[in-house]
Amino acid sequence: MITTVFKCLTVGLGLAAGLGLSAAALAQAPASQLDGIQSRGALQVCTTGDYKPFTLAKDGSYEGIDIELAKSLAKALGVEAKFVQTKWSDLLTDMGAGKCDVAMGGISVTLDRQKKVFFSAPYLINGKAPIVRCADKAKFQTIADIDKPETRVVVNPGGTNERFVRANFKKADIRVYPDNVTIFDEILAGRADLMISESIETKVQEKAKPGLCAVNPDEPLQYGEMGYMLPRGDATFKAFVDQWLHLAKATGEFAGIYNQFVK
Repeated sequence: MITTVFKCLTVGLGLAAGLGLSAAALAQAPASQLDGIQSRGALQVCTTGDYKPFTLAKDGSYEGIDIELAKSLAKALGVEAKFVQTKWSDLLTDMGAGKCDVAMGGISVTLDRQKKVFFSAPYLINGKAPIVRCADKAKFQTIADIDKPETRVVVNPGGTNERFVRANFKKADIRVYPDNVTIFDEILAGRADLMISESIETKVQEKAKPGLCAVNPDEPLQYGEMGYMLPRGDATFKAFVDQWLHLAKATGEFAGIYNQFVK
C-alpha cells in the first residue's frame, strides 16, 4: 500500500503547478486516504440520486454519467464503488463527516464549496438555463424576462440552482419543491412557469418530457463548471483523481459514457 502512495506522489508532483503546490509541500503532505480506500476495498461515493443524466436512483441502484465514471475511478484504484445516498443540502456535511471519499453527480464548482473541500479538475462546462413549457419559450429569454411578480419559479432546495435563483430573482414568485425527480412535472401541470437548472439537464428533460423546452441551453444565463468533490487537504488523492480523469478523456472512455446518457 505504501508503494501506491509513492506512485501517486509522483503523479502529484507532475500536477503540482495546477494545484498551486510546491514539490516540498507535497513531499511533506500527510498520508493520503488512498491507502485507506485500498485497504477497505471500496471507494465510498456520495451521490444524490436525483439528478438525471448524472445520477439517478432506480430500483435499488444508481445509473447515470457520474455513476459509470465512479465505477471507472474505483477500477483505477483496484476497488469497488460503493454509493452513499446524500442530499444537496447535506453534501458538505457528509463529506466533512467522512461518510464518503468523493462526491459525484453533477456537482457545480463554487467558491463557497471550495472553502471547505477540494474539487477535481472540471470535467464539464455547464451553466444555468431555464426550462419552460414550449408555448412560453419566447417569453422567458433573459433574467429580466423571468424576474417579474407573476412568474412562478420552482426550485429544488439546497444546491446551486436555488442559490442562483435567489441571487438573481428578486421579484419572481419562488416556490421550493423537494423532489428533484418530479419537479419538472410541476411545470407541465401548470403549477409553475419554469425551473432553472444546469443546461445539460434542461436538454435531457426536454427530450424526456414532451411539452417542455430548454431556453438557450448553449448560451446559458451563467457560466459554470462541474467537478468531483474531494476531501480538503489531500493533494495526493486529488492528483490521482485528476490524472484518472485526464486519461478517461484522452482514451475516449469519458465520451463513450457521456454519449450513453445524453446523445
